[in-house]
Amino acid sequence: MRVLLWHVHGSYTTSLVHGDHTWLLPVDARRGPDGRGRARTWDWPPSAVEVTRDQCAATDVDAVVLQRPAELDGLAEAWLGGRRPGRDVPAVYLEHNVPQGRINDLRHPAADRDDLRVVHVTHCNDLLWDCGSTPTTVIEHGVVDPGQCYTGELARTAVVINEPVRRRRVTGTDLLPRFAQAGPIDLYGMGATAVDVPGVATHDDVPQRRMHAELARRRVYVHSIRWTSLGLSLLEAMHLGMPVVAVGTTEAFEAVPPEAGVVSTDVGCLVAATRGLLADPALARAHGDKARAAALSRYGLRRFLSDWDRLLEEVTT
Repeated sequence: MRVLLWHVHGSYTTSLVHGDHTWLLPVDARRGPDGRGRARTWDWPPSAVEVTRDQCAATDVDAVVLQRPAELDGLAEAWLGGRRPGRDVPAVYLEHNVPQGRINDLRHPAADRDDLRVVHVTHCNDLLWDCGSTPTTVIEHGVVDPGQCYTGELARTAVVINEPVRRRRVTGTDLLPRFAQAGPIDLYGMGATAVDVPGVATHDDVPQRRMHAELARRRVYVHSIRWTSLGLSLLEAMHLGMPVVAVGTTEAFEAVPPEAGVVSTDVGCLVAATRGLLADPALARAHGDKARAAALSRYGLRRFLSDWDRLLEEVTT
């Protein structure tokens, strides 16, 4: 199929474009949020094809994957040359995020639609969002396996956070000084260098392949994020064979079994666990082996792509 998809979430799109379909990625001269095109820091296959607005309008598109309210409210229709997602072109709305706000007010922008389906990336998303009468489907994450690269040779903690200053409490950036008490931290992600915390070395927007290699040299991965669907960097770290210490909110407890590391809402417990893993390479490796096995079993790429194939077949027929 030819599927229109905006490049909104780099890591998620990396997995999605590894399927058998042709993914049409809007691109414009500015390469801004509405026309970013192909990724420049991820390795994407030729099935990810850039299209200009004029090219998209003239292309026979089989389905569109919406990800933002603006796409639902007119952006996609404009790029499709007046064809309406859900009416003229089969459409799904892919929801990456947990909702923000009061629990009774968490209305989804695609609620009460009879012309599309909402796809949630976690069961936690499906639980929290009010989609009204719009049908929903959960397709759990799938990750391109980087291989078991873990060495743990450096007694340091790895953390991945994008925009850690702007999203401070959401991403647990304020917790980093406490984790730094357990040992030195390497923080990766877009905008990482804006963080100035003793004991934290920052690495801004490192290309994915090189970041994976660097993560695997660190002894333990800390998932500090308070409020997210499920960080893909956590699953990537588990695929690498890293032991993980995770703040136990949203979907983290589902992803990390007890033998793969420690999940808790007690920050003191998490700091102590980090300190223990940094001091015991054999224990860290044992937890990391279990983390990789769990990630491959539940968050493998083949299952993920099969789920998407099934969904696209359903919505287009």
